Amino acid sequence: MDTTLRDGEQTPGVALTTEDKVSIAQKLDELGIDIIEAGSAITSEGERESIKAITAENINAEICSYCRIKNSDVDYALECDVDSIHLVVPVSDLHITAKLKKDRDEVRQIASEVTEYAKDHGLIVELSGEDASRADHEFLKSLYSDGISAGADRLCYCDTVGMLIPEKTREIFSDMSSSLDAPLSVHCHDDFGLAVANSVAAINAGARECHMTVNGIGERAGNTSLEEVIMILEWLYNYDTGIKLEELYKTSRTVSRLTGLPVSANKALVGENAFTHEAGIHVHGLLANTSTYEPLKPETIGRERKIVMGKHAGKSSLKLALKELGLEVDESQLDEILSRVKVLADKGKRVSDADIQSIAETVLEIYREPKVKLEELTVVSGNTVTPTASTKLNVNGQDIVEAGVGNGPVDAAIQGVRKAISGVADIQLQEYHVDAITGGTDALVEVLVKLSKDGKIITSRGARTDIIMASVEAVLNGINYLLDE
Repeated sequence: MDTTLRDGEQTPGVALTTEDKVSIAQKLDELGIDIIEAGSAITSEGERESIKAITAENINAEICSYCRIKNSDVDYALECDVDSIHLVVPVSDLHITAKLKKDRDEVRQIASEVTEYAKDHGLIVELSGEDASRADHEFLKSLYSDGISAGADRLCYCDTVGMLIPEKTREIFSDMSSSLDAPLSVHCHDDFGLAVANSVAAINAGARECHMTVNGIGERAGNTSLEEVIMILEWLYNYDTGIKLEELYKTSRTVSRLTGLPVSANKALVGENAFTHEAGIHVHGLLANTSTYEPLKPETIGRERKIVMGKHAGKSSLKLALKELGLEVDESQLDEILSRVKVLADKGKRVSDADIQSIAETVLEIYREPKVKLEELTVVSGNTVTPTASTKLNVNGQDIVEAGVGNGPVDAAIQGVRKAISGVADIQLQEYHVDAITGGTDALVEVLVKLSKDGKIITSRGARTDIIMASVEAVLNGINYLLDE
């Protein structure tokens, strides 16, 4: 089975630079993706420049461009030096009449002619039926047969608005795989939450290729989630996809960061909570055998297990959390640490990794001198002023002064801090969250940040009445924790 990632789906609110697209393509190639749809060459000059930049990277994966059934689209794809085109043909009567204003015979003829044109110019052609799940099945097969005669290399069945169900998918792909002499691929949308289930059903019924997106991003409700299909095939069907599983989480984070689309906390495999445990009975089981409450080891996909402390946490949870931090305590110390954790949790505060570390070290009478200290912070902001922050940090005993600009005073302050420590470590801000703990304009605010360094991700907290200082405090706490790792 080929694993195809669709980078051509338009996701509302996402605008990637050429550099971002190249970075994602390189990451996908490293992951082991066979075919990368890099975009639609017809879209704009900027889109073509991005596709050209990707093809210039000499990536191992086949680079593909989305095309309509127009020779001009093929010409633009050729200009970008792609290996293949995803030639998309509207096949439902709804699309044929309402969108194209044509009839079935015209569409079938044009599809064959454009396929021949692309093949004559040396391109691999994947002939795709748009809105196939609402098309007449026999007409679709006849169009595919004509496409094969015209030289199409692969055939794709598109569930454009997510109307398939797994039972119907198996029936369709069983029939097509036995009656059409070309490899089949499946392209699903997640309008009803069935994209992954339908894609797996199609693969089991004969599909040789699956169109997927990292984190399931895409139009409307998104497309088939790459990481979910890959792990279902690998873990539940014992099928070797050839994908570097340990790179899945890093790829997910890269795409989330560059697109600005956060991953839902409860998303399978790559969501924040997928390998996070708090309930006492679960953690007690994990201590005995991690398989009790984990279907696979988090390291398999490049993740780490995380123990969350809250007011329901017990000794088992805390013991495992401390073990993850590399700390050993006796029973009395454990009781004292747990007591302090519960005091924080009872105040409605989320107990972060840095909080646990700090509490434990205090109880164990360990004092760790912070490597990074805030000496000065000045922030200027206003309706006619670009938010700017000047920061003076003491980093390993040396004063460093930097300035940062941002979309607001908090962003500017954090950018200034990150610039100041850039020579020491590359710290990435993955997530930022703020809550008002009390009411009023003088409310105590709690800032929770998620930072990463070299694949290690931690959470850290800051609490002040000044949101800027709370944010900087949270970031600095996290930085000091990561620098001590």
